[in-house]
Amino acid sequence: MSLLHIENKEVFQKEVLESDKVALVDFWAPWCGPCKMIGPVIEELAGEYAGKAVIAKINVDDVGDLAGEYGVMSIPTLIYFKGGKEVKRLVGSRPKSDLVKELETLK
Repeated sequence: MSLLHIENKEVFQKEVLESDKVALVDFWAPWCGPCKMIGPVIEELAGEYAGKAVIAKINVDDVGDLAGEYGVMSIPTLIYFKGGKEVKRLVGSRPKSDLVKELETLK
């Protein structure tokens, strides 16, 4: 599966919370500079982890209720989910190696 763009809570529930794979969700916005920097890294990870993990993006301007539900106060916020639960959170732009390390630890 390529990068998943989550546009509502139902898709989030089905594709992230109900997944049997670890999920990395990038909460972002198009006007956010650091989000633009990490965006290509998230896209790379989606290709590299296809079939092994769910890599998704949520535009906080479009799906603000999910951002509020998970207490996202600044962006980018990267939340890892496993078994329907949040297991790790990283705030701010991070190098790809940090994201890979967490994916490998959690899968």
